[in-house]
Order: sequence, then structure tokens, then C-alpha cells
Amino acid sequence: MKFLQAPWRWSFISGLINKENKCVFCSAQKQEGLDSLVCYRGRNYFVILNKYPYNTGHLMVVPYKHLTNPGEISPEDTMEMWSLMNKSLDILKENFSPDGFNIGMNIGDASGAGVKGHFHLHIVPRWSGDSNFMAVIGKTKVMSYDLEEVYNKISEGFKQ
Repeated sequence: MKFLQAPWRWSFISGLINKENKCVFCSAQKQEGLDSLVCYRGRNYFVILNKYPYNTGHLMVVPYKHLTNPGEISPEDTMEMWSLMNKSLDILKENFSPDGFNIGMNIGDASGAGVKGHFHLHIVPRWSGDSNFMAVIGKTKVMSYDLEEVYNKISEGFKQ
């Protein structure tokens, strides 16, 4: 069996384990601008950049309510989440030209959820050949864009 390791994510995971047990998504809702990484605020959801992305443009669609799974939301809220996912895909395609996407949720401990208890939808842009030896052997992830530049492009896309 082969394993793909992502050691750079430890700082993210260890940051979630704090004495105050604050949810990073609930905290981000109260911040503004680049510090929050919130690119768009909708009625019931917000779109936030992943601070420790798997790839450039890694976004998450997150409900304002601290809910554990999508089964707790109304059909109307599901429509808003789906609409924000589609808008995010359009913005990422226009600004970064990915070859594809990984979209999904990690619900519960066994799924590997980094933020337990506050479900969210991941949108990860993918490019042909984006997994290479650098992350596995060199323990280095090459990011093509600065996080602030990605934030600005995506935030601007939601204003259109």
C-alpha cells in the first residue's frame, strides 16, 4: 500500500487543537478582509479560502450555523450551498484554469475531518500532474499563487 503524506498540514491540524476549543469557522465569521479569508458572505453560508490548501484556490462553502452534517439543513439552504459551489467553480475556472476539481465533505471522525462539528464543502482545483515528487519526497508543496492574490481574485469574482 502506498501513502501520500501532507506534512505541511500539521500546523493547521495542531492549530485546531487549542485549549479554548474555538471553531475556526465560527471565529472566521467575526473577522473581516484578508485576515478572515472569507471571500464571500451569503445569507446562510460563506465562502472561505483554506489557509493550508491542497492546491491554489482551495475553497470551502461553510454554513454560518455550527452544524455537524448537511442533513441538518433545509432544502432551501441546500440550494444556496449548491449555488455558491457553482459560482465558486465559475470563478476558479475563469481565474486559474484548472483541469478539474475535487468536491466533497468529510463528516465525522472516521472521515478525517479537520474541523469536527462544523460541516463544510471543499472545492479543490486540480491540474493534470499537480501531484508530484515535491510534496512526497521534498516535503514541499509548490503553490503557484500567493494566498493574498488568490483571495483578491476570488473575492472580486463574487462581486460580478
